[in-house]
Amino acid sequence: MYIRDVLTKNRAPISTEPEMLVSRAMEFMVSNDIGSLVVMKGGEMVGFITERDIIRSLSKSGCAVLEAPVADIMTLEPIIGGLDDSIDYARDVMTRYRVSHIPVMDGNMLIGVISFHDVAKACLREAKFENSLLKRYIKHWPE
Repeated sequence: MYIRDVLTKNRAPISTEPEMLVSRAMEFMVSNDIGSLVVMKGGEMVGFITERDIIRSLSKSGCAVLEAPVADIMTLEPIIGGLDDSIDYARDVMTRYRVSHIPVMDGNMLIGVISFHDVAKACLREAKFENSLLKRYIKHWPE
């Protein structure tokens, strides 16, 4: 299974600009029920911000960070995935680097964002399918 198979195709990636205040970005994430924002400038991704980035910044700098621009706390070079990368790749890098979201690129074009939740659902779906095949195989085991 590949990232292209689990990427939500109905929704364009939700993004912000580097100048947006962290407080506004946080409100934007909550109102859209998302855990990350792609930071775009001039049609290109220049960074990535997640709930975790905001929490870490709050812990380090206190509430003053809420009035800072997103550019001050965003990840400049996030781990990315490609449409043809496997779900195993996504799971491995998300686990190894402890990231909850990965922007998905097709060349230089941003296609979307997948979350660890998306990856977990795909892995469960694949495991259930394999399990049903094995059960069917065992049930029809030749005598």
